[in-house]
Amino acid sequence: MSEGFRRGVRLGIDVGKARVGVARSDPDGLLATPVETVPRDLGGDSDIAVIGAIASELGAVELVVGLPIALSGKDTASTQDARDFARRLATATALPARLVDERLTTVTAHSALRSAGKRQKQTRSIVDQVAAVILLQYALDAERGSGRPPGTPVEP
Repeated sequence: MSEGFRRGVRLGIDVGKARVGVARSDPDGLLATPVETVPRDLGGDSDIAVIGAIASELGAVELVVGLPIALSGKDTASTQDARDFARRLATATALPARLVDERLTTVTAHSALRSAGKRQKQTRSIVDQVAAVILLQYALDAERGSGRPPGTPVEP
């Protein structure tokens, strides 16, 4: 483990239009595993409350939220939504949050599920969790390799 690696459970958050995938790490930050798919509450904060309860139950020390950026590096229609969601979540949980580039995590998740023999219809409920796992594992590996926290901090 790298000298600069921070211990503690982290949550990976994949924000979608209809669902939010949630993954967790072990306290040593070695492995990301799926937790839950939370229905998105566009008119309220029930999604934030559910994720806050998960964070509290698991004793999370940080939130890693996927930032959807186009392959060209430009913002997408979902980029500001993810920033806003991360800010609301960080404020509600009083946990530090970081935005991490999530390019291709959902595509990679669909591909992995297809390779496992799952049809698109069967994967709808878990693809967001798998994308959150991929995002969080990337962030953990990046921090372990560089000794620096990944992505950019969210300002509440």
